[in-house]
Amino acid sequence: MGRLDGKVALISGGARGQGATEGRMFVREGAAVVLGDVLDDQGKKVEAEIRANGGKATYVHLDVTREADWRAAVATAVQAYGKLNVLVNNAGILFRSKIEETSEADWDRIMAVNVKGVFLGTKCAIPAMRQAGGGSIINISSTAGLVGAPGGTAAYTATKGAVRLFTKSTAVQHAKEGIRCNSVHPGPIATDMIKDVLENKAQWEQRLRRLPMGRVGTPEDVAYGVIYLASDESSYMTGSELVIDGGTTAE
Repeated sequence: MGRLDGKVALISGGARGQGATEGRMFVREGAAVVLGDVLDDQGKKVEAEIRANGGKATYVHLDVTREADWRAAVATAVQAYGKLNVLVNNAGILFRSKIEETSEADWDRIMAVNVKGVFLGTKCAIPAMRQAGGGSIINISSTAGLVGAPGGTAAYTATKGAVRLFTKSTAVQHAKEGIRCNSVHPGPIATDMIKDVLENKAQWEQRLRRLPMGRVGTPEDVAYGVIYLASDESSYMTGSELVIDGGTTAE
């Protein structure tokens, strides 16, 4: 018995990194997955790999800032697998810039992907989840959504704080319908998103010294938490924050 047997999940940002890992691990737990991304070649490779191993996966082109793309992705899940039980709002971008050096265009772009994307995904998934008799929405925030982060990440921090509170509002509004919504707050995870920091050895060693566990997280570390929130094991959890950060925010 897989922990997600019979569930259908839609994962944004599913072509690589965290989202692709979640997709593979969801399928191992018995779920069918729809992977959405703008990186079509990489997304199709993940789909092919999962299918070659006997899993159920479908890739769709999904620009999370476009409502029409979200509607199509949800429709694909329902058409291909009969329903939608789980949404993982995983897609996100990061840039580093001091507040005075952040352009309006950069601000608008990160807000569009990281905040509007979560709103549109949630909005489009809710009717399908209602039809399925309930569901679980998992929004990937960050430790930057809990505390201010050093360095030039004010815009990113603002988006992740917004995701945290949007999660709580969603949870409260839809609890009676059996639609749960929780946020996940990873610390530094070894994916392409922080490649610039990982490649700067001196900067990275300094960062690790500040981490109580002294190691960077893996996409799997986060995915296990996401699986828990997607499963019925977490049926009494909604509007909460799951922090997976190696102790970063405990200090």
